[in-house]
Amino acid sequence: MTDTEKLSLILEKIEKLDEKTGGLEQRLEEKTDNLEQILERKIASINVHLENGTDKNIQLIAENFIELTKKLNQAIPVADKNLAYEVKVNYLVERVQILEKELAEIKSKIA
Repeated sequence: MTDTEKLSLILEKIEKLDEKTGGLEQRLEEKTDNLEQILERKIASINVHLENGTDKNIQLIAENFIELTKKLNQAIPVADKNLAYEVKVNYLVERVQILEKELAEIKSKIA
């Protein structure tokens, strides 16, 4: 085998290798395109879920929180009034007990 034949054989092998790598490059590009499409669909799906599910649920929670805060603010003054009435009632109970003792003393002096 001459040097020319060897070189042409090497050249043929290199060309075949080139063809194979060209096919690999094409398959790799197809796979990359396919993965990009899948990722785009997944991201779109996640965005839709966030917009339709999570955002609405957060809004509902926020609205309910506002309503609960309003109800709590309404309940607090009522609780403050109840505390004030309780203090007044306790004072009146003590005062009535004192008056009952005084009345009993007066009755005992008269009798």
